[in-house]
Amino acid sequence: MTEILTSAQMRAIETAQIESGSVTGLELMERAGRGVVAAMFAQWPEFEQGPHRRALVLCGPGNNGGDGFVIARLLHERGWLVDVFLYGAPEKLPPDARHVYERWIDSGRAGLVARLSMPVPKQEEVKALDMATRTTSGATGPELIVDALFGTGLSRPITALGKSLEALQINEAAQACSQRPYVVAVDIPSGLCADSGRILGGRDGVAISADLTVAFHARKPGHVLAEGGERCGKVVVADIGLESGSNQSQRALADLHGIDFTKGGAQLARMISALAGADSLYPKLCKSAGHKYTHGHALILSGGPGRGGAARLAARAALRSGSGLVTVGCPPDAVPENAARLDAVMLCPLEDAQALAHTLEDTRINALCLGPGLGLGTREGALVAAALTAGRATVFDADALTLIAGDPALFAALHDRCVLTPHAGEFARLFPDLAERLHAPAVEGPAYSKLDAARDAAARSGCTVLIKGPDTVISTPDGRACINAAVGERAAPWLATAGSGDVLAGLVAGLLARGLPPFDAAQTAAYLHVEAAIAFGPGLIAEDLPEILPKVLQRLGA
Repeated sequence: MTEILTSAQMRAIETAQIESGSVTGLELMERAGRGVVAAMFAQWPEFEQGPHRRALVLCGPGNNGGDGFVIARLLHERGWLVDVFLYGAPEKLPPDARHVYERWIDSGRAGLVARLSMPVPKQEEVKALDMATRTTSGATGPELIVDALFGTGLSRPITALGKSLEALQINEAAQACSQRPYVVAVDIPSGLCADSGRILGGRDGVAISADLTVAFHARKPGHVLAEGGERCGKVVVADIGLESGSNQSQRALADLHGIDFTKGGAQLARMISALAGADSLYPKLCKSAGHKYTHGHALILSGGPGRGGAARLAARAALRSGSGLVTVGCPPDAVPENAARLDAVMLCPLEDAQALAHTLEDTRINALCLGPGLGLGTREGALVAAALTAGRATVFDADALTLIAGDPALFAALHDRCVLTPHAGEFARLFPDLAERLHAPAVEGPAYSKLDAARDAAARSGCTVLIKGPDTVISTPDGRACINAAVGERAAPWLATAGSGDVLAGLVAGLLARGLPPFDAAQTAAYLHVEAAIAFGPGLIAEDLPEILPKVLQRLGA
């Protein structure tokens, strides 16, 4: 698990440590600039070889612009030819940014700074910027563009800079150009909301697309949510010497969230989101002793004849994730079809809800999965009600989510042992007002995010909610949240295939059967789901996911 901080949380930590005297703002700015240059050279080692390379550094009107002036100076000291553009007036820069600006000016030959007027650059300024990015009359254009315009504190659209950004040829159309310069974003690409990953301004909004984004101290939600995963490129976190765990930082975060620092440790922990990782999976997945019933018994409910494929995928995934036993419960007339396709997975004919209630008298069945291929009839609604009445650990997916969305009594019966796994459309049916907020234009920041939506949905439903997508978000009713980001170097677009969601539901069910709490089961399943897709690669179909899982588990040491 890797900590993710909102822009407000990051500012609180920075301010607290500056006020404590442990570091100055100027020192943080210098460390940030050095961190960006180090990350750039690590990404493109050839940039360290030889002088006379060209860079264009775009500096904004705040401290992010100050980071840009530090970067420009460091590149110049290494023999680079650096052009600098400042958006705004130098006399209005914050004190630390003004200091590094003046140091850049005092460096002599490097001291030229072109202006971009606020809020709308003048035509001649745009032309100058355009010329600075191109190869003309034998001159070589820049190999690198540094976006230090706006950082995590951006709260309004940068639409006024649209023509200037088009002149830079770093918009989406230019990403396919083989001769274009590399783009490095300082903290986050300008135009993105750091808390949501959404482009501020909606359809009319403008945002830079980077090849490399260098974040400071911790990732922000906007690096992995919504458009952030694509716009940020590779994300590297530079250590600038801040300590999240210091008393000053913890007190600042507690004050930010209105929590009594002396009593609110658990509350504070729930306000900090995390990025899913493999670091804590081993104790959750390792089987060290016991027999099949020690590791749980998952019951997966199936639809009728011709509709059992989704449940079989879920069952196979539950078995591969380590559940000791897995049974598919289906209508009696679907038993022959399922029997022809299943071996290690057992079968149980279930005529109706009464039959399900009778089956669940066996307390060794400790996890349920309802939804994949289930159907939307009266019988299926009664099955969902019976499952909720049983109070077992249960994952609801697909058709079950549609049934719950259409029946207030079923929604009201949800409990804290349930996991909901909606995709965007199902989420909109379950929580129409939250979906509307999430898809409304992001006029200003911090914009409503998928992380916010998951937390609000979990609090309302009283259970764990997993909203699927490349930026899968999992949250609990008490506000704990995790992002499983299949973006950047961890992207697995081939997961967009029929049945992959059914496999995910089965993974959650299998881990619930093994005794994992709903939040742990959901985040572990989401992580394994992506890792299996990456391990298999392009050409993946849903049936491949459970079969590649043993190799993934072996690599993780489980």
